[in-house]
Amino acid sequence: MEAKRVLVIAEHNNQQLNSATLNAVGAAAQLKPSEGIDVLVVGSKCGAVAKAAQTISGASRVLLKDGAVFEHHTAESLATFLQGHVTKVSYTHVLAASSSFSKNLLPRLAALLDVQPISDVLSIKSDDTFLRPIYAGNALATVQSKDKTKLFTVRGTAFSAAPATGGSASLEEIADTYGAETTRASKFVSLEAAASERPDLTAAKIVVSGGRGMGNGDNFKILYELADAFGNKAAVGASRAAVDAGFVPNDLQVGQTGKIVAPDFYLAVGISGAIQHLAGMKDSKIIAAINKDEEAPIFQVADYGLVGDLFEHVPKLTKAVKAAKGL
Repeated sequence: MEAKRVLVIAEHNNQQLNSATLNAVGAAAQLKPSEGIDVLVVGSKCGAVAKAAQTISGASRVLLKDGAVFEHHTAESLATFLQGHVTKVSYTHVLAASSSFSKNLLPRLAALLDVQPISDVLSIKSDDTFLRPIYAGNALATVQSKDKTKLFTVRGTAFSAAPATGGSASLEEIADTYGAETTRASKFVSLEAAASERPDLTAAKIVVSGGRGMGNGDNFKILYELADAFGNKAAVGASRAAVDAGFVPNDLQVGQTGKIVAPDFYLAVGISGAIQHLAGMKDSKIIAAINKDEEAPIFQVADYGLVGDLFEHVPKLTKAVKAAKGL
């Protein structure tokens, strides 16, 4: 029997491990690798991330590559390094959480390895067969890969996260850069990131999203007030229609071309429920909707629906949440 070696590419910001990596490790465990699960941490001054990865339940070994060239995680340098490492170790499976980071990195790595990447895997059927969505989630495709190295991303909401504690993986540092320091196809210029005390959409337990029905960007303040009433586990999102209309920045977009979320509670306010939006939130545990159109498609997937004026009912809901919490 061929040895099965699995590599999970950790996503982080050089200080903290992205929680989606835990879902990727959970997915990797389903492969039951005979050689265990390696978690690769590549960055600059990211020793704390590697130590955090060591405690992930299910991880056998944490590999650390710390170097200035990887500080900003440019895809060209990372892909070159990964090509060298994956080839040297001969991994049978390489995976990462489905995110902007992996969407930028894995296609480049696939080209260097000459394999076909499989994106947004929802289920692992066997060592070489995977289930993934197509047509905005309206259909599911079963894909079989004959590549020597199976390279794929997993949708975090489809796999249980591996426990962040309880593991005791060994730590090994990688000395070779595999030529990544010579990559000059691109360079980091600057980072513009919006600072917020609210959790990231993909990690929030509660998401309050607004759509075209909000009317304008100023009206989103009532959604922020509701999210604040719920507390620090709530985030504000938006439909593509609201983003395209300029109501809110695109980092709030939930949907097929935005962020995929699966919170404990998802509230859709003034969102009709286009297929592309449903693809990004339909795995939420509880879905509620407020819309004045009783025929809106969102009500077909909602567990609870309220037909009415959002500008009347959202403030009432905010007041009720505050009262329940004694605020």
